Amino acid sequence: MKNFALIGAAGYIAPKHMKAIKETGNQMVAAFDKFDSVGVMDSYFPKASFFTEFERFDRHMEKLKREGDPVDYVSVCSPNYLHDSHIRFGLRLGADVICEKPLVLNPWNMDGLESVEKETGSKVFNILQLRLHPAILELRRKVMAEPSDKIHDIDLTYISSRGNWYYTSWKGDESKSGGIATNIGIHFFDMLVWIFGKVKTNIVHIQNHDRASGFLDLERARVRWFLSINQETLPESVLSKGKTIYRSLTIEGNEIEFSEGFVDLHTQSYSEILEGKGFGLEAARSSVELVHDIRLQKGVGLVGDYHPFSKKPLADHPFL
Repeated sequence: MKNFALIGAAGYIAPKHMKAIKETGNQMVAAFDKFDSVGVMDSYFPKASFFTEFERFDRHMEKLKREGDPVDYVSVCSPNYLHDSHIRFGLRLGADVICEKPLVLNPWNMDGLESVEKETGSKVFNILQLRLHPAILELRRKVMAEPSDKIHDIDLTYISSRGNWYYTSWKGDESKSGGIATNIGIHFFDMLVWIFGKVKTNIVHIQNHDRASGFLDLERARVRWFLSINQETLPESVLSKGKTIYRSLTIEGNEIEFSEGFVDLHTQSYSEILEGKGFGLEAARSSVELVHDIRLQKGVGLVGDYHPFSKKPLADHPFL
């Protein structure tokens, strides 16, 4: 049984990590978050120590280490811009670190983390759960079996509706979240590069507060992509059913269904990591570099080969 500590216990994704820790037969001994709405811990680890001040959390981690019962893993579920710092904390504590997406916001942060890994001997693992999804694994097997010069035409659409609270939270601050492409798109970009190869051309058509779209020329695919948090961009067929999320990946017009099968992917990710087969820094590098490059670009507008959803009317920022 391994000891885990969790940073970011009050966030949306934290319960999936708690569940994964419990279902893999391990224990969470401590957690930190500056917010104290963490009653969900009672469902998993009611005896875990909880701290709202990082200094006290740090002291407790050191105390456990001195007493000969240190944490083996630190799980990081904090806001994106704090990942780099919290990963370093875990490594210097002597623990391996499991971090949510995006691992970091900037490519050069990866180089720094590599140095800390070498200094400490501890390892960083990123949750890249789409690489474990059965439908995605099957797609990759098919692509890998094809001639290397076969090029696919792909449309990726992901709309995950968010209310006005989003813009007040850290997620609405690009300097903290990395923007739409980073915050909600990085798993999909990782999946595309993992399956279809390196980026040759990266064009951004639209990039604003509630959506982003663009075109990627990969080694084995031409990809039109559209990401949005605005409910008004949902297809009418989805809106009429009262749904707020839409995922679509089409290849030559044929839908690849992967809406189901997400439930246990965090637990599976933890199992892989505990078995020494997790996705480390190098696995995460290509997607971090790609979304960073997207973030630096201004949209060129509706020119060239753009995603059809890019035509949907732009919405005003609710607080500007």
